[in-house]
Amino acid sequence: MNDSPVALITGGGSGIGAAVARQLLAAGHRVTVTGRTERRLRDFAEGLGDPEELTTVVGDAASYDDIRRAVDRTRTAYGRLDAVVANAGFATHDSVAEGDPAGWSEMVLTNVLGPALLIRASVDALKETRGRIVLVGSVAGFVNTPGNLYGATKWAVTGLAENTRRQVTEFGVGVTLIAPGRVETPFWDGYGSLPPGPLLTAGQIADSVVWAIRQPAGVDVNTVVVRPLGQPN
Repeated sequence: MNDSPVALITGGGSGIGAAVARQLLAAGHRVTVTGRTERRLRDFAEGLGDPEELTTVVGDAASYDDIRRAVDRTRTAYGRLDAVVANAGFATHDSVAEGDPAGWSEMVLTNVLGPALLIRASVDALKETRGRIVLVGSVAGFVNTPGNLYGATKWAVTGLAENTRRQVTEFGVGVTLIAPGRVETPFWDGYGSLPPGPLLTAGQIADSVVWAIRQPAGVDVNTVVVRPLGQPN
């Protein structure tokens, strides 16, 4: 029987989520990744050679039915669940005084409700394995920026991480908030260009996520803020 650890990553078809999936697979984990675009997930799996240790599930991170289905499929395929990574998220790259409210609901639901739904859907399985929850937040969840609603969603994730830790630590479940600074990923596609200044790679953030997941039993790393050297804010 294969008893290697199992991880579920939302938004895992590209960017940080895909980098985490690659590293975990290389470390011997079995992995499920979710995403809203079947083609992107298909391309990701094919690029890795369609390993049997990888399952892809099309779904919306802000849909409880979709997230429960991903958890159920993971447990059916692999028999357990040891870690979840709430990575799905995006920014509308505008401001509350001048932006277009049409995109705000989806952003808030994906960035704030999505991680909460993943926690709710997976917590019973994680209690069984004394597993780990990783929430991908942002430096924007610690530093205020004028008019930045995206930043407000990440402040919510910062709070959700600690609120969750205070509840699930008694079950032996660890909670880690990984808060990246600027990272070169498809996150910036809606912005129109990469921001000026130094950037981290998705792989460098994945290093921190995987490090947190692979901590020894009994160790709970709670908050990791990772900026590129030279990013002042």
